[in-house]
Amino acid sequence: MQLKYQVTPKAILLLEDGKVFEGKAAGFIGTTTGEICFNTGMTGYQEIFTDPSYYGQVIIMNNAHIGNYGVETNEVESDSVKISGMICKKFNKGFSRPRATESLQSYFEKNKIVAISDIDTRALVRYVRDKGAMNCIISSDISDINILKEKLAKVPSMEGLELSSKVATKEAYYFGDIKSKHKVAVVDFGTKKNILRSLAERGCYLKVFPMKTPLKEMLEFSPDGFMLSNGPGDPGVMKEETELVKQIVGAGKPVFGICLGHQILAQSQGISTYKMHAGHRGINHPVQNLVSGKSEITSQNHGFSVNAEDIAKNKNIEITHVNLNDKTIEGIRLKDKAIFSVAILLFRGVSSRPKRWETGEKKILKNLSLIRHK
Repeated sequence: MQLKYQVTPKAILLLEDGKVFEGKAAGFIGTTTGEICFNTGMTGYQEIFTDPSYYGQVIIMNNAHIGNYGVETNEVESDSVKISGMICKKFNKGFSRPRATESLQSYFEKNKIVAISDIDTRALVRYVRDKGAMNCIISSDISDINILKEKLAKVPSMEGLELSSKVATKEAYYFGDIKSKHKVAVVDFGTKKNILRSLAERGCYLKVFPMKTPLKEMLEFSPDGFMLSNGPGDPGVMKEETELVKQIVGAGKPVFGICLGHQILAQSQGISTYKMHAGHRGINHPVQNLVSGKSEITSQNHGFSVNAEDIAKNKNIEITHVNLNDKTIEGIRLKDKAIFSVAILLFRGVSSRPKRWETGEKKILKNLSLIRHK
């Protein structure tokens, strides 16, 4: 049997500073824009592509082959692909896993995700790491650089963008077993499905609320505690949500924040946030747990961080986790309340799916039990 030869169209990647990379088209044929970022993980690409925290971003994948194990229906973190585009070294249009339901190529075509392959991703990651986060444009249907520059100039910076409203639920819904021991109100800024699954598996019945839900309405659920979810965008412009979290802190119940929820919790306590140079994204980031004194390998996805100088001025805030690569703050807690937050997911074992925030999870469940039985 003679294999049919296929010609792959060319594609162009243009960065905001004028740097141009040429490669081959993958996924949907078209043009896309977004903030370029990179993930250092070697597996779990489908979970990454469907993570709401990546909304509006073009992701550089660093494994040599992307798409080689196809797409599987259950390996998603939301109801659709959330990235704006994808960059990789080698794009596999076929796949070799029996459990897969379709190829990544068809998955991208259905979701209209433009991608580019045959890029020297190591060189590109080093470039972005050195120059910092910036916008980019990928095109497989426009080859005129001047036209691409005009389109790219119209793309707004991630700094100052509120994006949670694009991906968060518009209506409240329930998740888990109604007979569970604990009830948790989840404030949805763009939550991942696996965070909800992890809570439900550990005895929590959840009600997931839109991010602008008044505290009074959430308290009608009679929750034992609150979960502030992950999400995309700049926390600094989320003034209403910061005020809501401030009210939640004053409600006298345990609160746990993660990623964007962590940043908004910090803002509710007078701690400012800032855009990072390149951000943290991957499944191998070393973090020191200052409570236990141990180092932990974590999964991360955030481009903003909390201000260490502001924390030093607040006597009621304790730093619990510090990134060992750049010393940025990865976790805090309030000294006088059962309230804490992290910008990380704790990774243990060899599974491609991290055991979500396991240290914090045990702590919040303990706090839920203590509050419930007072």
